[in-house]
Amino acid sequence: MNWEAWAALAVVVLVLYALVRNLAGPDVILMAAVAAIMTLGLASDRFPSPTQAAAIFGNDGLLTVGVLFVVAAGLTETGALGLLTDRILGRPSSVQSAQLRLMLPVAGISGFLNNTPVVAMFMPLVNDWCKRSGLSPSKLFIPLSYAAVLGGLCTLIGTSTNLVVQGLLIEAQRTDPTVQTFTMFTFTPIGLPLAIVGVAFIVLVSPRLLPSRRQAPPRHENPREYTLEMTVKAESAIDGLTIEGAGLRHLPGAYLAAIERGGLRRVPVPPDERLKGGDQLTFVGNVESMVDLLKMRGLETAASQSGKLPDPPHARFLAEAVVSPTCPLIGASIRDGQFRTRYEAVVVAVHRNGERVDNRIGDIVLKAGDTLLLETSRRFLRQQRNSRDFFLVSGVPDSRPLRHDRAWLALGIMIVMVLVASAEQVTGVSIFHAALVAAGLMGLSGCLSADQARRSIDWATLVTIGGALVLGRAIESSGLAAVAADGIIGVFEPLGPVGVLGGVYLMTLIFTETLTNNAAAALAFPVAHATATSLGVNLMPFAVVIAIAASAGFATPLGYQTHLMVYGPGGYRFSDYLRLGVPLDLLCMVITLALVWVVFPM
Repeated sequence: MNWEAWAALAVVVLVLYALVRNLAGPDVILMAAVAAIMTLGLASDRFPSPTQAAAIFGNDGLLTVGVLFVVAAGLTETGALGLLTDRILGRPSSVQSAQLRLMLPVAGISGFLNNTPVVAMFMPLVNDWCKRSGLSPSKLFIPLSYAAVLGGLCTLIGTSTNLVVQGLLIEAQRTDPTVQTFTMFTFTPIGLPLAIVGVAFIVLVSPRLLPSRRQAPPRHENPREYTLEMTVKAESAIDGLTIEGAGLRHLPGAYLAAIERGGLRRVPVPPDERLKGGDQLTFVGNVESMVDLLKMRGLETAASQSGKLPDPPHARFLAEAVVSPTCPLIGASIRDGQFRTRYEAVVVAVHRNGERVDNRIGDIVLKAGDTLLLETSRRFLRQQRNSRDFFLVSGVPDSRPLRHDRAWLALGIMIVMVLVASAEQVTGVSIFHAALVAAGLMGLSGCLSADQARRSIDWATLVTIGGALVLGRAIESSGLAAVAADGIIGVFEPLGPVGVLGGVYLMTLIFTETLTNNAAAALAFPVAHATATSLGVNLMPFAVVIAIAASAGFATPLGYQTHLMVYGPGGYRFSDYLRLGVPLDLLCMVITLALVWVVFPM
């Protein structure tokens, strides 16, 4: 082994050590590896130069992942996912029913969106669903993550790992024109059976293997409990539904206190009461529940002045402010003091001395110390944060209302993107091209703002992928990949080509369970490429095996970033992943090797 290969091995070992010990974030560790590799390039041209490393960061697969974050944000900001899932989730009768209701739509959606933002979008929904249904979150959060990963295996754009391997194939194609790249549905013959069997296995086995842990209740409840009036929009999604059918019962942190129609107020509200456009609903709950109500399709604030605010609805959010003793409106009602005109904000609820104020908003006479829940814009925060009229002015996190009127438009853009990218051989439009146009249309059509698009991009993930690609190139160019390939062939060749393929799968899976999925793919690909070259066989089955093994790591929370995302909210321990993940790992390995051998001849 030459000194370049030994140097590359040293960098890989240090990267593995740093990742396993969690010495820093994966993006920091891999960028440090890139710096080391470029420094080694000063002594040998076997390592990527700074110019070559920069070009790798412009890889199509990497850029596609970044653009898909924007497409997913467009679906999130419009509430488009709710159109697909509201009726499916419903009220489950058992844990298995809840898992099936959750996993089927998650797996389906993850096939056409990057699975990481899909899990991020579903996590608050699942948390609220558990509260309403009395289910343990630990029974659903691991299935949520596993379903997203399994669904992402079905198409090229379902997971960033597939796109990373696609990028590596594109790089390899530049030196070897015989190398084939993936199409949109290359993975479908393997991924779809894996998803079906995997979901069935989880539903049948996980209720016994997963713990039943419930989140500890807060030590003290939020003292700020508000009364909020909402109006049912005519001809909206909930117009004509019952209270229960519209999902307005068992609200986490809130309850429907009264309904007013035609001047008649009904208290209490029966669950079979049908909603009509124009109904005024009175909710009682904490700030978090008020945010959820503002984002619900078919409801709008009943504050009569909100339509007169200078900012459009999607630019507004909720804020809290405490009335100071020097506020000029003390002693005057909110209506007579012309609060909206003076502050460009609408009071939607008032909290006073540990109690909520139930009067009509406009009739409430302000007192010093009142806590106001406001519908306003960032301008109010800038102007009033240091003014003498209010204390403790702060925005309520994630309280911007969703753009429900553009939900179908966002869904349409995504569907067209998938159809165009699927017909790449006919249209000549690459997946990156289709995703970039879709992201642009999301912004131009008003599905999300430019600021929201910028904030939606997970730069740490992109840096991690780019660093992993550079490290993979160094492993190959230094000769380390050829040495590792000889070792794998020597151990597994007696078992035949399937045995060698199994060795590559096992190597990638071990990397996945101890590192990150994208790093595992980048580390394993050059070894697999060298192995296929040495055997004189087709590279495609090895590339497919690496892509699947680098995603289908279920035995540790390190196996995929979504597993880490649900670790805390589900109240899990490391052993919870082992019990369910080890048999699922082995099941996926057997199915993948059997199907790849049939679908992709070597």
